[in-house]
Amino acid sequence: MCGDCCAEVPASEVGAQLGELRLDAPAAPGAPAQKPWSEIAKEKMPYYERRVELFDKYHARDQAAMEAAREAAEPMTVTLPDGSTRAAVRGATTPLDIAGELSKSLAKRAVVAEVDGEAWDLFRPLEGDCRLAIHTFDSAEGRDAFWHSSAHILGQTLELERASTTTATWGEERSLKDADRETVQRRMQAIVKARQPFQRAVVSRDEALDMFRENKFKVELIQGLPADARITVYRCGPMVDLCRGPHLPNTGLVKASAVTNASRAFWRADVTKEPLQRVYAISYPDDKELKEYQRRIEEAKKRDHRLLGAQQELFFFHPLSPGSCFFLPAGARVYNSLIQLMREKYWKYGFEEVVTPNMFNMELWNTSGHAAHYKENMFCFQVEKQEFGLKPMNCPGHCLVFGYRTRSYRELPLRLADFGVLHRNEYSGALQGLTRVRRFQQDDAHIFCRPDQVAVEIERQLAMLAEVYAVFGLDFTAVLPEAALRAALDASGRSWEVNPGDGAFYGPKIDITVFDALRRKFQCATIQLDFQLPLRFGLQYVAEDGSYQAPVIVHRAVLGSVERMFAILTENCAGKWPLWLSPRQVMVVPISDAVFDYARDVRDAVRARGFHAEVDLANQKMQKKVREAQLAQVNYILVVGAAEKEQRTVNVRTRDNHVHGQRPLDDVIAVLLRERDERSLGSLFAEEDTKAE
Repeated sequence: MCGDCCAEVPASEVGAQLGELRLDAPAAPGAPAQKPWSEIAKEKMPYYERRVELFDKYHARDQAAMEAAREAAEPMTVTLPDGSTRAAVRGATTPLDIAGELSKSLAKRAVVAEVDGEAWDLFRPLEGDCRLAIHTFDSAEGRDAFWHSSAHILGQTLELERASTTTATWGEERSLKDADRETVQRRMQAIVKARQPFQRAVVSRDEALDMFRENKFKVELIQGLPADARITVYRCGPMVDLCRGPHLPNTGLVKASAVTNASRAFWRADVTKEPLQRVYAISYPDDKELKEYQRRIEEAKKRDHRLLGAQQELFFFHPLSPGSCFFLPAGARVYNSLIQLMREKYWKYGFEEVVTPNMFNMELWNTSGHAAHYKENMFCFQVEKQEFGLKPMNCPGHCLVFGYRTRSYRELPLRLADFGVLHRNEYSGALQGLTRVRRFQQDDAHIFCRPDQVAVEIERQLAMLAEVYAVFGLDFTAVLPEAALRAALDASGRSWEVNPGDGAFYGPKIDITVFDALRRKFQCATIQLDFQLPLRFGLQYVAEDGSYQAPVIVHRAVLGSVERMFAILTENCAGKWPLWLSPRQVMVVPISDAVFDYARDVRDAVRARGFHAEVDLANQKMQKKVREAQLAQVNYILVVGAAEKEQRTVNVRTRDNHVHGQRPLDDVIAVLLRERDERSLGSLFAEEDTKAE
């Protein structure tokens, strides 16, 4: 099996592969004549062949080293996750060899290895005593490698089918149309059927520049690397590409794939650089998983917050202020409800809200260190010959709040919260609905505390975010990059895992991953320790012994940006907002104009208790009014007629057309109040019906 994975295709066969895989798309009627793709590929064949020849040369060098290592037979020990060990040969034994020793089934299902915590090709020789894990598609590591290799299959397809000059993208004049998808997918299937091996070679910077000299995009990337860089390149059939890897043993493992979308892009996400087209695809080990994914994607499209935002008149964007959202009255109700929830939690957990400026002299950002690391993402401008910037985060301003007077240890922990407006200069090509914007607000807070208070504070913040996410009906997990936070995580009772490769600007942090109704993952909340900003700003407090000590800052956000959480919740509930968060809570529907006055009285009584209530006085039948309210996702429709007016009652219906019958108005308002104040995710009228029975 290992030998099959490392099999080579001679450069002389590249032309034959190009011819075998040629699938020309016919020109549209009336379209200007364009050179057929097969001719373009033929013109580029010398480049493809030379690239493969060079790769084979460098790959042979690595293979020779592997054979020499096999002959030297220097022993090494491989330790498996269960603690057992296997004997191996340094520089010759591969993870796939070990997998074959353990189980033929595992070797067949394996997609990637992990060596001492580093992702590793199954066909790459082990270099010394190590800890080894074998991953299948069922693990996150396995899926990452599987989809990474699938991207190379797509890249080869686009290179040969559309003569693209960089993996999976090419100039706008050769854009992918919907009609081309079938052609691209057929070629991908042909590549999979060919079971092309993925091969790895290590080259120098000069060798890489020579190999990709006809590709200006690759040359730009390579020139950005150090002169002594150790660069890896991978071959998949006739395509050779720069890549860190790792990859699957061969393309045959990708049994199900589909091209999903294509969008406009710019090289390195810079609008001043070459326009490109980004192509998206998905792949799985079998058709069943692919179909399940496609089902979820179709459901996600229906839930898209941009679509629902327009349908429900929640918000819109305008080209005169790109990346800055206009929240309409209905959207502002949701937005304010989220902030109100956080304000209630702030009161419970002892936070003090502050209001800080939006604009600061760049001296502040030089002190904090953000000018050196983050200036390109800031909006900067001149004011009276001095440089200022709109704040992209609140923490430096909060440092000024802490430092404006002498602090005592008795004041700590000092918990400062801020809903101030933030601005970040995101590339226009990266803007996406409410999930990536330029203007936003965060439930941003910073806790200034003593070192001995850190663990308790982190435990409190984990408890707070657990309460908030429970209100939303969202599950979450915590990821920990540093051992400093273990005690607080253990005390919280939540499951967590170590993320050793995650660096941070300030210090160790806990990343919170949220799962929505479709089990999609989002990173929203963050809890992060900061030992640097207090030193940069010279922050001190008077300790119990009279000495001056630097506080520790705990950066904390639960919602993340309010805009992003707005988008997540819109899609999580598919626009069917729970009552407490709903922008349209109650619609009063009179049966005839004879009860218009009573309908207004009902609306006013409901509004007096703080609900968003309206009355439909249109000249339409009652059934049509009810249906329109249900389509608008109004939580409750209160129908009133002569009998209801006489008895001061209402007939209660829900947006899902559940009829709860005639009830006294005061009783209905009481149930609405309980459902809203408890922030219930579902209707409480069903519970009331059960009690009545």
